[in-house]
This record gives sequence, C-alpha cells and structure tokens, in this order.
Amino acid sequence: DMFTLGYSFRPWEQPKAIADGPSILDYIRDTARDYGVDRLIRFNRRVVRAEWSSADSQWTVDITETASGRTEQVTCRMLLTCTGYYRYDEGYTPEIPGTERFTGRIVHPQHWPEDLDYAGKRVVVIGSGATAVTLVPAMAETAAHVTMLQRSPTYVVALPARDRIADALRRRLPAKTAYAIVRWKNVLLTMFSYQLSRRRPEVMKRFIRKGLQQQLPAGYDIDTHFAPRYNPWDQRLCLVPDGDLFQAVSSAAASIVTDTITTITETGVQLASGQELPADVIVTATGLNMLAIGGIQLVVDGKPISLPETVGYKGLMLSGVPNLLIAIGYTNASWTLKCDLACEFFCRIVAHMDEHGYTKVVAPWADEELPSNPFVDLASGYVQRSVHNFPKQGNAAPWRLYQNYIRDVLLLKRGPLEDGILQFSAPVAERKSAEPLSA
Repeated sequence: DMFTLGYSFRPWEQPKAIADGPSILDYIRDTARDYGVDRLIRFNRRVVRAEWSSADSQWTVDITETASGRTEQVTCRMLLTCTGYYRYDEGYTPEIPGTERFTGRIVHPQHWPEDLDYAGKRVVVIGSGATAVTLVPAMAETAAHVTMLQRSPTYVVALPARDRIADALRRRLPAKTAYAIVRWKNVLLTMFSYQLSRRRPEVMKRFIRKGLQQQLPAGYDIDTHFAPRYNPWDQRLCLVPDGDLFQAVSSAAASIVTDTITTITETGVQLASGQELPADVIVTATGLNMLAIGGIQLVVDGKPISLPETVGYKGLMLSGVPNLLIAIGYTNASWTLKCDLACEFFCRIVAHMDEHGYTKVVAPWADEELPSNPFVDLASGYVQRSVHNFPKQGNAAPWRLYQNYIRDVLLLKRGPLEDGILQFSAPVAERKSAEPLSA
C-alpha cells in the first residue's frame, strides 16, 4: 500500500491506496523533480567497480555508460548503494522442454514487449507469485482466456484498493497528518499480520481461507489451488486489490491450473496429468534473479571483497568495508520503510563524521567464525538460488536483521553511533578532494 510504500516526507494523495504502476511512477518522478533530485542523477550508467583507499580516505568508482560503453571515474568520501537485490537485466526462466517449437509468442514479464497484442488470444501465465496474480486479471480483460499455471500454490489475500479510514481522515485533517496516521496504522497491521503468521500460523491459515471462501465460487477447489505446503510468510503473501484475481476466476475469464509441465508443444503446454493447455501467448512469470549491490566489485586497499565472507551491521553496512552503506528494504513490509530509515542513518553518520573530523567509519567483525544465517530469510525459490552469494547476518543485534520497523526506528533514528562496534578514524594529513556520490 502506498501509505507505507510512499516516502515518509511526501504524502500519497491519490484515491487508491493500492496503486497501479503508472501512478506510482508519476509519484516518484514528481517527488524527484520537486526536490531537485532528477537534476543530480547521471542516467544510463552502470557502476561496475568501487575501490577504497585508506591512504586517501576515499572511494574511486568505475562507471560504464550503458549505450556507448564509455568509462568514467568519480571519487567520493561516502558510498551509498541503493541497488536493491534483484538483477534487472534478466529474469529467471527455468529450462522448459519444447519452447523452440512453440508457434506463438513466449514473453518474460521483466522484458515485456510494447507491441504484444493478446486481445482475443489464449494466454497461459506460468507462475504463482505477485507478478502472475497481477498479470492474470489485467490480461483477462481483453484476452480470450487466461490460465494461470502453477506448480504449487501461493497464499493470496484480497484487500480494498481504497482505504476507507484514509479517505475519512483526509476529509478532516491536513494531508501530512492524515498520511502519518494511516502510515502507522498500516505499519502496525502489517506487523500484526506477520507476527500472527509466525507465532500462530494455523490461525492465519484459517483467516486467509475464510477470505478465499468469500471471494471464490461455492465449491471451488481451494485446497488444490490456494493451500500452499508452507506456512504464511515463509514466502511472501500475494495481495490482490479488490479481489480482481478472484473476480476473473469467478467470471470464467481466467482459470487456475495446478500441475507440472511435461513439454511445450506447437500450440500450448502439455502437463504431467495429460491435459494440454492451448495457448497463443505464454508468459513465463517464473521469478527473478538476485544480485547483491548491483554486481559492483568491491575492493578495499587492493583486496577484493567476497560478500559471503562479510556480515551485515544493522543490515546497512558490511563488516570490514569502510564508508559504505547499503539501503535495503524489508522482506515482510514495504521496501521504502527501511530505506527511509537507512537514509536517515546515513545522514546521521555523515553529520557525526563532519562534526568530529572523522574520515573513516567501519564495522569490524570480531569473531573468528562467520555466522551461517542467510542475509535474506525467505524460503522462496529465487532467494534460495542466490542467497549464498550475499553477506551473512549474525544471531543478535546489531548483526541480526529483525525485520521489525518499530525496533529499527529506535535503533537507526535514536540509537547511539558510538556503540563500541563502529570504529571512527581521525583524518589523515592530506587527502585528495572528493565529491559525494550516491550510486
């Protein structure tokens, strides 16, 4: 929802709390323009390498222009990576036999072609995650029929696209006040849902099932198509605004098939059960690839850094890597909530260093043995495929990620910077001039 996905400093003013992509993009662009951020961004560039020099107390960052391949270098005293943890140049597509003989069109959502015309056509969407449950009702509006083909079910929950409490508060309170109240309301509801899923999974399962029974036709086979083998929040829950997926299924514009693929044929998808799904278009909503810090190669004083040999400090810094902070959001709540806090912590660090004349800050890992806990604690297939390439997390604060917004507010906005772990260093006698950089 946009009351938690939106920026803390800029109220979301559109009617729908659960918004569509173009509305969110407009909100981001308007915010960037109004705060002058768009004029500071160097677009169409990829950061490929960053090397820290203790002698100069600065990073040297190697950049490649994506179109021309021309290289650039910039230097900075602090480096903040806001790359997320997905690989953006390619999605994940498993090996599916027979794809080469399909006479229709096969599309991966991460590379959606603008010229794709599926009106009046039979579509098979392979997958059961957030992408699939979003695509199916949207495509069903004009397609002849859309089938969501899933190997195993996902927990799917319907919520109203409009927030009635938000609408009521907006009529009575200033925009910023109403936004702050609804933001905290939604934060607390999300935390309650997550904690209930973790501590009383059977209660959460019954709650989700009751919602499905209300949304789907009588007698619908919920156990086959909407009852996963895992507990809620072992993987992310999927949210459908106004139950649009269930409406598409109820109207027969879409259907859900739970089965495994034997092969792609010339005209559709052959299943292990013997059924063949006819298709003119196949959409492989089969997931994402993960990539830590955008694939940037980190080097500290000539030594390449192996990310799996580092431990995350407060989920924002890497052990042994100076003057580098990472903005990564929550797995169990809106991404922006944690990134807002990460940026505030970054500013606190910079202000503290300026005040005391420090040029270096680092979080050393004191124990000889590295922890084995993964940095991202989800059982999703895309996580399990790549998490071994990510940093580790410890068993206790500040090395553990608690995925708890209230705890992080206290830790990152109010917690002491001089905590006995962070090491700040005084300036060297001479240092090359450096410009700030956010990559």
